Amino acid sequence: LEELGAAGCPLLMMVVSPAICGTVISRFGTEAQKQQWLPGLADGSLTMAFGITEPDAGSNSHRITTTARRDKSTGDWLLTGRKVFISGVDIADATLIVGRTEDAKSGRLKPCLFIVPRDAPGFGRSQIDMELAAHEKQFELTLDDVRLPADALVGDEDAGLLQLFAGLNPERIMTAAFAIGMGRYALTKAIAYARTRQVWKEPIGSHQAIAHPLAQAHIELELARLMMQKAAALYDAGDDLGAGEAANMAKYAAAEACVKAVDQSVHTLGGNGLTREYGLASLITASRVARIAPVSREMILNFISHQSLGLPKSY
Repeated sequence: LEELGAAGCPLLMMVVSPAICGTVISRFGTEAQKQQWLPGLADGSLTMAFGITEPDAGSNSHRITTTARRDKSTGDWLLTGRKVFISGVDIADATLIVGRTEDAKSGRLKPCLFIVPRDAPGFGRSQIDMELAAHEKQFELTLDDVRLPADALVGDEDAGLLQLFAGLNPERIMTAAFAIGMGRYALTKAIAYARTRQVWKEPIGSHQAIAHPLAQAHIELELARLMMQKAAALYDAGDDLGAGEAANMAKYAAAEACVKAVDQSVHTLGGNGLTREYGLASLITASRVARIAPVSREMILNFISHQSLGLPKSY
């Protein structure tokens, strides 16, 4: 994913389909679900979107209101609710929807995961008009008593947040790779320009006012990559706790490094940086995606301050 981004082709669905959905299904899915989805998610012949964000539940997943209830006569699930800013639904074969089932004992709502086929009756989508130039479109979803078979549930309906959080570490690691690749692409363009562009007698890259910010951007991207590699190594070793801290740090560092690299690259090109010819202007918007999604930098700082530093929560 990083190398695709560095080549100018960042693919957001690689964060969503194999990293989030594939991980959740591989850990908690039934054997039938694994056989149906995992080979295709791995080789790209199948794609799955991920639906968690709601109009009134952004960073606070505890406020999700999409609800699943059982049809006692058939055992089917009926899903009702709304989702927003869901990527790539138009190209996905199904969407992994985060909903809530009602706990018959306590009356509380708890999150569960459902595979919703793209052609399920009552499953509607409308494209959101975005300034962001990306291959993957964004959608608002409506679920109007979407009927699903009992085996559409992924994992245990009593597992709660455990299953939901299973896909978050690889999601953050892949988002870091996405951001680092984009930053490298922008920096490569700027360096090539700085080497050849002459305003007086020397290339502009010979001037420290141009060279030093580019060097700093390169250093920050390399540091973010090291943290991403650490997070990936911890995750592969099965250290979910250690990977959680490192993955959040990697995502934060990569997003910040990407935004700075893109900004400095555009600035290096001056007016040319805002033209379509050089392909950098669109990255001004795209680079902010990693700051905002799938988790904001402020929520990452909350996580690190609470979990790593042991500071009290503010919420």
